[in-house]
Amino acid sequence: MARSRRKRRHQDSYGRRAKREGYAARSVYKLEEIDEKTGILRRGARVLDLGAFPGSWTSYAAEKVQREGKVFGVDLQPFRGALPENAEIVQGDLLEMSADDFGGAGAWDVVMSDMAPSTTGHRFTDQARSFELFMQALEVAVGVLTPGGSFVAKIFQGGDFEQARAAVAARFEKVKVVKPKATRNESYEIFICGLGFRAAEGAPDPDPDDQAAAGG
Repeated sequence: MARSRRKRRHQDSYGRRAKREGYAARSVYKLEEIDEKTGILRRGARVLDLGAFPGSWTSYAAEKVQREGKVFGVDLQPFRGALPENAEIVQGDLLEMSADDFGGAGAWDVVMSDMAPSTTGHRFTDQARSFELFMQALEVAVGVLTPGGSFVAKIFQGGDFEQARAAVAARFEKVKVVKPKATRNESYEIFICGLGFRAAEGAPDPDPDDQAAAGG
């Protein structure tokens, strides 16, 4: 019990730190750790942030890519907060958008997604919805990334996890799986990172069923 309380206090420290450092949410430290392990946010990079609200990922990425780079975020919820000059967030429904809405092939160096479904409390339902969002983000990434680009997205661990990882492996040179320390203890979210995008001309969009068969 004492250990559990210590863990909760440690987790809560991320929220206090975010407030102290001017970020909208503790999730910024998840991206920070992912970036430390992958190096995806480089000076001058063009970053597309899917599910950007409340803006902490967008702000952090904008700081990392500096003035030479830019960050464009989209979310269902309207955003009215302050952002660095090289960043913006617009309201939109990703499920009704395509790669063309984000500039098409080669428009972005990094696509990142912290999207999560509205949870129902039914784990299998939530996992399935998370998988759908993950695959939607991957579909956008495949359509807009420059060759060698990077992708990172959240997914709830479950039966579809290996399908998601295989779909990423089919289009990227390297795949990393990260569970950041800032993740709440009770959460089963995890992040799949694709590094070194292979923009094969004429290659089909990732199909989770096909990739599951290929990946065993």
